[in-house]
Amino acid sequence: MSEYAIERVAVIGAGKMGTTLVHAFLQDGDVGPENIIATRRKEEPLSRLAAAEGVQTTTDNREAAAAADMILLCVKPQGVSEVLEEIAGEFGGGKVLVSIAAGATTAMLEESLPEGTPVVRAMPNTPSLIGQGMTAICGGRWAEPDHVEVTRKIFAGMGRTVVLDESYFNAVTGLAASGPAFVYIIIESLAEGGVKVGLPRHIATECAAQACLGAASMVLETQSAPALLKDDVTTPAGCTMDGILKLEEGGLRVTLIKAVVEATKRAGELVE
Repeated sequence: MSEYAIERVAVIGAGKMGTTLVHAFLQDGDVGPENIIATRRKEEPLSRLAAAEGVQTTTDNREAAAAADMILLCVKPQGVSEVLEEIAGEFGGGKVLVSIAAGATTAMLEESLPEGTPVVRAMPNTPSLIGQGMTAICGGRWAEPDHVEVTRKIFAGMGRTVVLDESYFNAVTGLAASGPAFVYIIIESLAEGGVKVGLPRHIATECAAQACLGAASMVLETQSAPALLKDDVTTPAGCTMDGILKLEEGGLRVTLIKAVVEATKRAGELVE
């Protein structure tokens, strides 16, 4: 196909992530606010979005879908079927659906749309809200490489991206999408440890969060194995080794592995 260009965009479900996508489009500059239309059930948050960004808004999903050539589906998994039934008649003429609904496969989405509709699936996580996200992307049966690439560029404005086979998506959901919640628990627990040994809570929280941020940045920027970076911190007979022994004694490693496995299983059950 010729290079795919977006002219008008509809964001169906402009909650936190949908609003972040609106910002990503505006920052990229390829689509102006006059060519973005966002929907939500309630008028008040839409009015705030329109006032802040100058985009069009409506509570009518069909109206938004009819006006766009790329429709971003940003509703909760449980609402996917209802919304697709509502807007399916507005597809055709090369319109593309991009879905961020966890658990909704491209095949499931395609079944609700006219045959031949290009569908791209994306799985972002909440750090995308501050430009530090991780998003996996894949194309459906009728999606062309250009559809996938345009989608990747949109989410690249919100952090890191990876194009993967869809068979990996439940695993990405269990790791990258659920993972921040697991890390917040780790930060909270580290901070509690800091409080236990005498640090003020706000200082302990800042130290714990920055330690996690710094460690994650070391992995990404050096491309070193986490095990090797851990060894750089763990000096012989030092205090870090004593702490690691307590982590192993408590089963932290196995518990985190099990958390990802369980979240992955659940990801495959979100949309029936």
